[in-house]
Amino acid sequence: MTSLLSLDKRRYLVTGVLNNESIAWHVAAALQREGCEVVLTSFGRVARITRKVADLLPSPAEVLDLDVMSDESVASLAEQIESRWGQLDGVLHSIAAAPPDALGPGFVSAPASGVLDGFRASAYSFQQLTTALAPLLARAPGGGAAVGLTVDSTRALPGYGWMGVYKSALEAVARYLALHLGPSGIRVNLVAAGPVETVSARGVRTFAELADQYERWAPLGWDRADPARVVGAVLFLLSDLSRHTTGQVVHADGGMHAVFGGVGVSPAMGTGVPPAATAPAGGTTASRGETATG
Repeated sequence: MTSLLSLDKRRYLVTGVLNNESIAWHVAAALQREGCEVVLTSFGRVARITRKVADLLPSPAEVLDLDVMSDESVASLAEQIESRWGQLDGVLHSIAAAPPDALGPGFVSAPASGVLDGFRASAYSFQQLTTALAPLLARAPGGGAAVGLTVDSTRALPGYGWMGVYKSALEAVARYLALHLGPSGIRVNLVAAGPVETVSARGVRTFAELADQYERWAPLGWDRADPARVVGAVLFLLSDLSRHTTGQVVHADGGMHAVFGGVGVSPAMGTGVPPAATAPAGGTTASRGETATG
């Protein structure tokens, strides 16, 4: 089991880091602590911020340009990774975008141009990036891994609008990538994260209310201010522990996807173990920070 758990000396590409509250930043930090080499990507005006927080990682990481709206930019990134490493053990796709008028009630009125751009950035880009890197992932010992970040898209989430549709599409993209890239030894999976305070979360006006539900009803508890709660699932899918797992959505949400929020479980409905013995550390309701400040 030791070799399956080890990520030492492996090489990973992590996209979607904006600041040190980003889930992707915490994944990059965790990979470095496990002895991995990590390269980040960013683009445009936010790249300056990404480069600053890259210096806050356990080891400063280089930031390469990646514009997923440009075929040339994606191809250039693959060429740079090829010349740098010659192979790639895994990639984290943590990219999503939607115009403000496509969120919430804008779902019924957003113009097609913005909606389609959002689809390309949020769903198609996972296929585009993974297939561009596929030759490098296929050279990884035991096969490489592509992991994307999503939310629980089995239900309509108030406030998400077209972003909810993009996440549903992302799950379908992951399944088809798993089908087509599996023969090359490449596995493709997603992590469905509970609500975490990030810059993107700030754009969802219902984020605070949704996070309240998770923090009140998730069986294992939840804390919107703790992106590290999602990291373990990502590391599992990037490691050899998931060598025979592909096409899956792993939920890192305190178990909220499995229960009907808003209806509590009384001690009488439990196992007979006193509530204090079964509550997660810190209590059943995790402490909250402010609403989206990421």
